[in-house]
Amino acid sequence: MGLDHKKNIAIFASGNGTNASNIIRYFKQTQTENICLIVCNNPQAGVIKVAARNNISYLVIEKENFFKGDGYVPELKKASVNFIVLAGFLWKLPSVLINAYQNKIINIHPALLPKYGGKGMYGSYVHEAVLSAKEIESGITIHFVDEIYDNGKVIFQITCPVYKNDTVETLAIRIHGLEYEYFPRVIEDIIKKADGE
Repeated sequence: MGLDHKKNIAIFASGNGTNASNIIRYFKQTQTENICLIVCNNPQAGVIKVAARNNISYLVIEKENFFKGDGYVPELKKASVNFIVLAGFLWKLPSVLINAYQNKIINIHPALLPKYGGKGMYGSYVHEAVLSAKEIESGITIHFVDEIYDNGKVIFQITCPVYKNDTVETLAIRIHGLEYEYFPRVIEDIIKKADGE
């Protein structure tokens, strides 16, 4: 597949960028898609260093313009972004952005949606809720993004056991393992399917 046929992916992240790093590493090895931009809402976030280390452009976005302005759609179009991947991005996306990238925005959630999703349910908060409910399994959900938190069409789910002696930390390690193993592969699969449409 020549570079001309590669799809450009923008990764939106708010934190250290561990999932972003993993996705970047995966697509460097497969050379099927191109990570062209990191978008971040926190100028101090570790993911900006990840972008710099990998020679990827980054864009720090500002709340007012994101939610009440153009959603940075012109900047994304200028960077020739075809798909958006949310990897620990904590802001809800505005309609203007969702409409511009219909069925081309992919999110990962560290639980089995529709359980343990919605506003405020991210990271350790999700694992705490799973443990409090004495669930016997958890997992990851990869889904398209719509206007409601954690509501878009589910693309992929995989489960892992929850053990009686699990802590938030031990469960998080297991969930991260699933994220690192499956998220890049599912992204690649979604893009290939979209290409075949």
